[in-house]
Amino acid sequence: MKKTIHILFFLLVLMQGLFGQSEVPGVIVAHSPAETNIYIGSPSIVILHDGTYVAAYQKFGKELARLGKQEETFIATSNDRGKSWQEIAAMKPFSWANLFVYQTELYLMGTAGHYGPLVISKSLDGGKTWTKPIDKQQGLLRDEEEYHTAPVPILIHNGRIFRAMEDRNPREKWGVNFRSFVVSAPLDADLLKASSWTVSNRLRYNQDWPGRAWLEGNLVVSPEGEIWNILRNDIHPEGGKACIIKVSEYGETVTFDPENGFIDFPGGCKKFTIRYDGVSKRYWSLTNYIPEEFKGHNPERTRNTLALISSSDLRNWVVNKIVLQHPDVAHTGFQYADWQFEGNDIITLIRTAYPEPDGTKAHNCHDANYITFFRVENFRK
Repeated sequence: MKKTIHILFFLLVLMQGLFGQSEVPGVIVAHSPAETNIYIGSPSIVILHDGTYVAAYQKFGKELARLGKQEETFIATSNDRGKSWQEIAAMKPFSWANLFVYQTELYLMGTAGHYGPLVISKSLDGGKTWTKPIDKQQGLLRDEEEYHTAPVPILIHNGRIFRAMEDRNPREKWGVNFRSFVVSAPLDADLLKASSWTVSNRLRYNQDWPGRAWLEGNLVVSPEGEIWNILRNDIHPEGGKACIIKVSEYGETVTFDPENGFIDFPGGCKKFTIRYDGVSKRYWSLTNYIPEEFKGHNPERTRNTLALISSSDLRNWVVNKIVLQHPDVAHTGFQYADWQFEGNDIITLIRTAYPEPDGTKAHNCHDANYITFFRVENFRK
């Protein structure tokens, strides 16, 4: 029965795609029309203590530079469990940023523009107003390198807060010069002060290894109690690998064992978020897994399927469910899904490349024209 339903759903999506009449799945949070050549990405989502959803996302693309505009991160909220959204703030220059909540404080952490300094801002009113990262006492954490990141998960463990990062050294090319490292700070420290944060050693990707880069890591605690950074692995033609870097107890050092550090991970060559669920005692993620019928394309640009996957040990992963899918590999993407548990559901914010109402396609699967909200109900089943 389930197989029949899946086939019928796929046929329906196929027909909609052919005739350009499909509606964007989920709730549209933000839209940047494809014809503008200004794209939209870096989705991040959190739930405040009062139940308010807060979302962050940014505009990007060469057209912004041509128009003399800086990359900007926008903040939106929902008070009706994601059914409607209101934009309440904008931060610039702010790129590749994630939201996180600690106690009553809301934070935004990323870079001050494309490959910019590492910065953090704080809001005490649910995201309406923010501190400005103007110096090393007020959110400018590091500025000695070119920094790269994405809306990656924050880990709170051992009385510290941890975050994965990369820098680009030398300052050229994408991926091959990324060095992975971790920043961390005591939970009782002032997180806006640069002196509160410890920076680990940096690890460069060896070009003799399979693939060419690691990036956009997820800090999680393993079943053995170790801190692991599980990173996207840019590897072709498989596209289904991730890397495990081990982090010391207090974040001072990171190490990688190439004999055991590469794992099979569905959709691992594209950005993903991993979180642990204490109820099921499993780790979960939403990824751009590539089903058999869509293999044969560039795996890094095959983003038309969003799958729910899980693992009990972080090394062996299974695909539990296809959440979203569209037949157009070239112009459709449900990517960079950031998400949170909410009871029996997962709520997720997705960078979505999808046909416009008039049938105009997104520029490509990568250059998204929508930020969408979607709910995965009863995910443990």
